[in-house]
Amino acid sequence: MINLIAWIILGLIAGAIAKAIYPGRQGGGIIATMLLGIIGSLIGGSLFNLLNTGNLALTTATFSIPGLIVAIIGAIVAIFIWSLITRRSAV
Repeated sequence: MINLIAWIILGLIAGAIAKAIYPGRQGGGIIATMLLGIIGSLIGGSLFNLLNTGNLALTTATFSIPGLIVAIIGAIVAIFIWSLITRRSAV
């Protein structure tokens, strides 16, 4: 239960910071921001694990300063991918 609460808090913080850093306007409210941050935490944690160990495993960033930075980077990647998907479907 504590891990779920930590994921939600980390997701909210990472998603909000990533939305503030990423140029342009991203829609969505607080739930979309949390989901973006949680997905970013998964993306960032998995990429960080791949770079460190050479194994691709679905892991999340930890609730720490380095984990927050990894989650923010992952959330920025998630925003970029989402913008590519939605831009192509709008055409």
